[in-house]
Amino acid sequence: MAGEQPKKPQPPVALDGTDLAILAALVADGRTTNAALAARAGVAESTCAYRVRALRESGVITGVRAHLSPEALGRPLHAIIKVRLGTHSREFVHHLYGRLVDLPGVLTVFHVGGDDDFLLHAAVAGPEALRDLILEHITVHPMVRQTETQLVFEVREGRGVLPA
Repeated sequence: MAGEQPKKPQPPVALDGTDLAILAALVADGRTTNAALAARAGVAESTCAYRVRALRESGVITGVRAHLSPEALGRPLHAIIKVRLGTHSREFVHHLYGRLVDLPGVLTVFHVGGDDDFLLHAAVAGPEALRDLILEHITVHPMVRQTETQLVFEVREGRGVLPA
């Protein structure tokens, strides 16, 4: 959720074929019913429900949500905005991180190491909205030293973390 502190990494969880089948089905369609999940994994519905609950409790499944089309919602222009800070106090970094994830049109915020401190993936209505996002919401922070914007021509989701 927006503004939340990131959770500490968990140790890897041992997954068997049943778990992987359940996860693959949920990644393909998060609305899949328990009956359909059980059939796909080849287990009883009660076993499937138990497995899904265990996957949630162990932190493997962190949520299920709808993927929205920014284009269909009037935000066809995608950009990556690099943000560099002037100073790096822990308190400021956490504060700014929370503010960045709450900005309208921001899809993802990465807190990164290297030359840049944050990378934002944003979707906006057009060039003016992108300019306003940067000038009115990002560069106004006194600790932001520099921004650099790259336009995104196409977005494709990666394969993900499940084995083939």
